[in-house]
Amino acid sequence: MDIQELYQIYLKHPFVCTDSRDVPIESLFFALKGDRFDGNKYAEAALKSGAAYAVIDNPEYKKGEQYILVEDSLVYLQQLAHHHRNQFKIPVIGITGSNGKTTTKELMTSVLTSSYPTHATKGNFNNHIGVPLTLLAMPLDTEVAIIEMGMNHLGEIAELCKIANPTHGLITNIGKAHLEGVGSLEGVKKAKSELYDYLKAHNGLIFVNRDERFLWELVGSNHRKKLSYSQTEELAEHYIYQVELLDSKVFVNARFKNDSGQSININSQLIGTYNFNNMMTAIVIGQYFKVSPLKIKAAIENYIPSNNRSQVVQQGSNTFILDAYNANPTSMQNALEYFKTYPAKKKIAILGDMLELGEESSREHQTIINQAEKSDLQQVILVGECFGQCNFNGLYFKSINELKTWYDQQKFEQTAFLIKGSRGIRLEQLLKE
Repeated sequence: MDIQELYQIYLKHPFVCTDSRDVPIESLFFALKGDRFDGNKYAEAALKSGAAYAVIDNPEYKKGEQYILVEDSLVYLQQLAHHHRNQFKIPVIGITGSNGKTTTKELMTSVLTSSYPTHATKGNFNNHIGVPLTLLAMPLDTEVAIIEMGMNHLGEIAELCKIANPTHGLITNIGKAHLEGVGSLEGVKKAKSELYDYLKAHNGLIFVNRDERFLWELVGSNHRKKLSYSQTEELAEHYIYQVELLDSKVFVNARFKNDSGQSININSQLIGTYNFNNMMTAIVIGQYFKVSPLKIKAAIENYIPSNNRSQVVQQGSNTFILDAYNANPTSMQNALEYFKTYPAKKKIAILGDMLELGEESSREHQTIINQAEKSDLQQVILVGECFGQCNFNGLYFKSINELKTWYDQQKFEQTAFLIKGSRGIRLEQLLKE
């Protein structure tokens, strides 16, 4: 079966799934394979659960007309997504970066949704499976799409661009993330700039934050379709793309101008100076796509962080800054720098391992310890095997379970906590009853 034929079936059954435990009625089930599973084995279960068809790539499991046999289920999923995307003549904004891409995507979505039917990546569906699923979930009335692109090795973003075919794009920043897969900061630059390379080759527009290191030089002077924005008027393409940071002691407040030069103040519910650039990007995207300044203001002010990203959680008299969805050296340093200025008398940092750092792991973890110890905090608590291999004289726990056992025996009052670590450490479990 070719993609055209499969697409006609998809149009009649426009819900796509890959998990046999969660099958929408009349959907298309794609049997994907991984290191520890073979989706072909679950095709029959998916059909019994209500799927209209199961796309499989092993003839042994074909038991009837509801089974669509292809050479490679993943390749067909990606090709089907690419074909569906190409039915739309709309702006498709690709977004990647070492830190802040999901928060930036959510803010952009809030802003653009106020004026257009907008489709965006759900959660962190940003890899070789998540991007196709995101595209195939795009409604026919979509006018703007935002596609988040993650990576853990060179060439991944280039492949995602071939599937999503972005017309616009941005990199939030370049930092020390996924070093295990790309080797060094230079490797991160090369991997992330694959989005720039695709947009250059296809005459796409690149949004460039001039206040972030490396980005302007990675775009290069030979690409004319770029729009720069900044806190500094001289670096911004136009004064409407200049956004100023007003305050960030607790929540980030900013100011930008409308077409008439009038100032608009935004009082967000985002914490940390590191979130300002995420907010600035959303404002600039809104301005570029002609969203009214008051709608931009309302969209950002009404956005409340969730899913363990920059959340402020109150339990009794204690305040928890919960940022435990992900962590790398850059985001950890930024979080500690912010927490140092947080207005509280008692401050405790609970830091979990930063994963996927490869050979740089020990050195980067020690650097974070050194910074934390100089941050004038009441206490620093470390969690995870990577931190356990470093020089540290404070309180250390090997796992979240050990930390929670200790924590539940304490009686903290009027204390501010920074909880920061990689998703695999599960530090958010600390706050569960």
